[in-house]
Amino acid sequence: MTFDFPADGEAFTKASTLGNFINGADQPAIGGGLLPVENPRHGQVIGQVADSDARDVEAAVAAARAAFPGWRDTPLKERVQVLFRLKSLLERELMPLARIVADENGKTVAEGVASVQKGIECLEFGISVPNMAAGGQLEVSRGVSCRVQYEPLGVVAGVVPFNFPIMVPMWMLPQALVAGNTFVMKPSEQTPYGMARVAELFAEAGLPAGVLNLVNGGRAAVEALVDHPDVKAFGFVGSTRVAKLLYERSAATGRRALCLGGAKNHLVVVPDADVALTAQNVIASAFGCAGQRCMAASVLIAVGDCEHVIDAIVEQAKAIRLGEDMGCIINAASVERIEGYITDAEARGARVRVDGRGAGQGRAGYWVGPTVLDDVTADMPAGCEEIFGPVLSIIRVATVDQALAIENANPYGNAASIYTTSGAVAEYCVQRFEAGMVAVNIGVPVPREPFPFGGFNRSKFGHGDITGWDGFRFWTRPRKVTTKWALQADQTWMS
Repeated sequence: MTFDFPADGEAFTKASTLGNFINGADQPAIGGGLLPVENPRHGQVIGQVADSDARDVEAAVAAARAAFPGWRDTPLKERVQVLFRLKSLLERELMPLARIVADENGKTVAEGVASVQKGIECLEFGISVPNMAAGGQLEVSRGVSCRVQYEPLGVVAGVVPFNFPIMVPMWMLPQALVAGNTFVMKPSEQTPYGMARVAELFAEAGLPAGVLNLVNGGRAAVEALVDHPDVKAFGFVGSTRVAKLLYERSAATGRRALCLGGAKNHLVVVPDADVALTAQNVIASAFGCAGQRCMAASVLIAVGDCEHVIDAIVEQAKAIRLGEDMGCIINAASVERIEGYITDAEARGARVRVDGRGAGQGRAGYWVGPTVLDDVTADMPAGCEEIFGPVLSIIRVATVDQALAIENANPYGNAASIYTTSGAVAEYCVQRFEAGMVAVNIGVPVPREPFPFGGFNRSKFGHGDITGWDGFRFWTRPRKVTTKWALQADQTWMS
């Protein structure tokens, strides 16, 4: 794939039209359709991307299917060499990739750098898989041995969101490819350029044509991938509504699916919390990436007298500089939705301590400033629904058990944190949070590799987690082999 995108990360730059990446080559959508891609920082179209349909998906799956036997039969240690070379190329291209992410997503360049670096960390785990994937062998009885070998499934597919256009694909690709699968990925139509460049780097690293294919577009492409009979496993990261629909649709075909949805993450603060650590941590969690991430803190539950902590959070929120400390919102519709939650909360009695509405007035692009809502209740939309923007809602309670009841009652179960200097309080909450990822004094409890990423309840549909060893097992099937080569003189019931 070749395209021109001299991304700057801040100044407006144009990009060329982007097709699909099928069988190692750039291909326009068969129907000729194109979708505009905006730079949200400037509110202008930077380029166009293919709007694919089922015919394009069929072409991509056919290429992956044809490439599968050769890739499957490539020894594991040779497959992983491609990932080794890719790691060096991603490190070489770190800043250009970060600028592409900033241009198409609206993050700051620093956030773009961090997201690419996290993708590289995920790649590093994929590189380590051969050290674990050999399986075990044991003589289970006299002359009888058992072993496990992990085999690829065939053609697999993934659909990824706009908010981390390079990092989230790296949750899936390393484990799936090193296992011997071939892959069809649909990047977000809002942020397709970063993954397109990564596909070029895969090819430069020596990945054979057809092993990785990109199909761009919208709903039609996603549904065609989910429905295709040759796609043996399907991964998705996005909203809960879509994750549930796609999981049910994929599971109905009998294939495996793992679909990660949304979140309403809770941070519980008690009076003994370290003020400086807590304020800095909460600010980074709530307003990093403009709150457009499933790990963002969206509810702060203050237990008892935490006014000193809340005041510090409010002051730091007011000091955030748009465009420098915090990026923009992905599109105009999201700005309208986010500001609607703020206005609704205010109408229901919440106090707007920091107001981010109207931050875009007088400037290009799509902006909502950091917002802190106080005296929110758990039944307000701002207190229980995913906003996916830079809005922190504060709910006040008298006891830790009341805080836990609010967290546990929420239908999501992605992440939760407790801020305290008491080990007893920390452990009490960690064991009772109804969330798949929990933390003490950390506002973004993303497990670092090799630990897996994934939530509970309506934050995830499917078994296991999408990264780490769970991810490798999701993209493989275990074959169990039992052998016996000689008749034993002293037979047992097993022999």
